Amino acid sequence: MTDQHDQQDQPAARAGVSRRGLFGAGVAAAGVGVGAVAGIAGATAATGVNPLAAATDGDESIDLSQSHPFYATTARQPQGGVQTAPQRYCVFMTFDMASSTATDLQVLLARWSASIAQLQAGKTVGSVEPAHGDGVGADTGEALDLGPASLTVTVGLGPGVFDDRFGLAAKKPARLAAIPTLPSDNLEDGLTGGDLSLQACADDPQVAYHAVRDLARMARGTATVRWTVLGFGRASAGPDQSTPRNLMGFKDGTRNISTDEDYARFVWVGDDDADWMAGGTYQVARKIRMNIEIWDADVVSDQQRVFGRTKIEGAPLSGGSEHTTPDFHAAATGGGTKIDPTSHIALAAHEANGGVKILRRPYNYTDGLNQYGQLDAGLLFTAYMNDPEHFTTLQRKLGASDRLNEYISHIGSAVFAVPPAPRKGSYIGEQLFR
Repeated sequence: MTDQHDQQDQPAARAGVSRRGLFGAGVAAAGVGVGAVAGIAGATAATGVNPLAAATDGDESIDLSQSHPFYATTARQPQGGVQTAPQRYCVFMTFDMASSTATDLQVLLARWSASIAQLQAGKTVGSVEPAHGDGVGADTGEALDLGPASLTVTVGLGPGVFDDRFGLAAKKPARLAAIPTLPSDNLEDGLTGGDLSLQACADDPQVAYHAVRDLARMARGTATVRWTVLGFGRASAGPDQSTPRNLMGFKDGTRNISTDEDYARFVWVGDDDADWMAGGTYQVARKIRMNIEIWDADVVSDQQRVFGRTKIEGAPLSGGSEHTTPDFHAAATGGGTKIDPTSHIALAAHEANGGVKILRRPYNYTDGLNQYGQLDAGLLFTAYMNDPEHFTTLQRKLGASDRLNEYISHIGSAVFAVPPAPRKGSYIGEQLFR
């Protein structure tokens, strides 16, 4: 792969759009956001209270002043929001391109990239209050006082980007294809696919919302929103984080990928795919509705058999504590095994799937009440891997036999290629347009 840093002085695109033109459209000026930062400093001085001070949530500290850089400093550096320790909130949004012009796609990716860099630094993407007070603000302003809050925005490219519309078919990643129909699918119109995806994660829900809101405004006339999920209560743990719980009350993500070795083996794309994808990954997004009332009526002993773990501690039913390796062969009194072979952990375990692992990065969601007055809630399942077939292999088995299927329904589905992070002076997917 060619190092992007070595290419910064080359033309931005074969379409003839200058890099200055691309990035000039992204943010109003390099000084954007200074006023907001100054306002925060003034509030601290006046009140003695720092609105960006660390907060606590349970046993973990949340530092709302923490920021993650958007631009890469090395070759093949992934975008934020994949290996980043999961934040508390997520807004996931997909888009369909309304334009069939490659230049429009290029400009949008460049504008998004420049703006995401501002947003992740806790700055605005332009003026909030126009000079004369009678114009439309470039930034909607609702995150002015909230700080970066560990915001990351991850950009994905769907299979449609590489169809005949944009002349990019020759650069399609080798493993990017629509997720096939899978057992237990109950997909709803309007909750599948998409040409582009934005995953905004932050420790303040308004910071994540603001990022997607302003990025979606930039897309008007070029792309239209396809489907959106607002997530909360991260449902998977990162380093130094206690394992969170899903809306069924069970710990989620106990055996998730955590080592650099497993990231390199199962998550990051190597040299066996499109060269511009090296250091990137693939994103699978599934909206999974939970039948909450039915689940709540089930006895806890059966719930534990469904998952294969205890509800409070999260220990495998074969014994030990949460992080004890499950013994799927441990015999139960009276016959059979302590962990049901059709339990969720038994079917999802890498030991039962040729060693295959995927990085889970899900969030809980709720859409209020459905037409029957029942809770409409579940899991925004986002996962990352260097081959989407790994997810397909796992879900075929889970969809066919998982005891959990009685209580869940997969209603949304999409897959995206997630390019590596750009160098400063470049933008997401720039290599596509050379």
